[in-house]
Amino acid sequence: MRPEDAKPSPTHDGWRPQVGFAAILLSIAALLAWDLVTDRAYRSVSSAHLVIEGLAAFTALSAAAWVLSTLRRQRREVQRLRGDLARSRAEAARWHEEVAGLLKGLSDAIDGQFDRWDLSPAEREVALLLLKGLSTRDIADLRQTREATVRQQAQGVYRKADLDGRAELAAFFLEDLLAPPSPR
Repeated sequence: MRPEDAKPSPTHDGWRPQVGFAAILLSIAALLAWDLVTDRAYRSVSSAHLVIEGLAAFTALSAAAWVLSTLRRQRREVQRLRGDLARSRAEAARWHEEVAGLLKGLSDAIDGQFDRWDLSPAEREVALLLLKGLSTRDIADLRQTREATVRQQAQGVYRKADLDGRAELAAFFLEDLLAPPSPR
């Protein structure tokens, strides 16, 4: 199993601290409620004290409810996002499988055309890199050669293919791949 497929622990997602905070707030509310009950039973405190403790208990209870509610919303959102991620991964895998065959066919077709043009190994490499859109400088850097050498090899490709340049080279392979525009 890949690391990104593993389910994160509640601590990893930050849920355990929220649950702990809610538990502390609930404990405070319970202690304040117990204190209210015992204070009232003994009538040992003023009404203002009872009101303040009641408000504190209510506030702690409300905060705990809010934290738990937020946690539930976050968990639902995480579950939704995990579902979206799983669907996206499945779609990407499907797309990869579908395109792999097409790319293999295109690669074979390009190799076949290079054979028909009788390109040397260096010309084949330069032609592929030109088709990928690299500049002559980038190709020279990649192949650890001089830019003038790459230009000469590119000219050899164009001459053998009877093409006028990079644009025609790209068009040679792409023209038949692109569907004609649909009539409006």
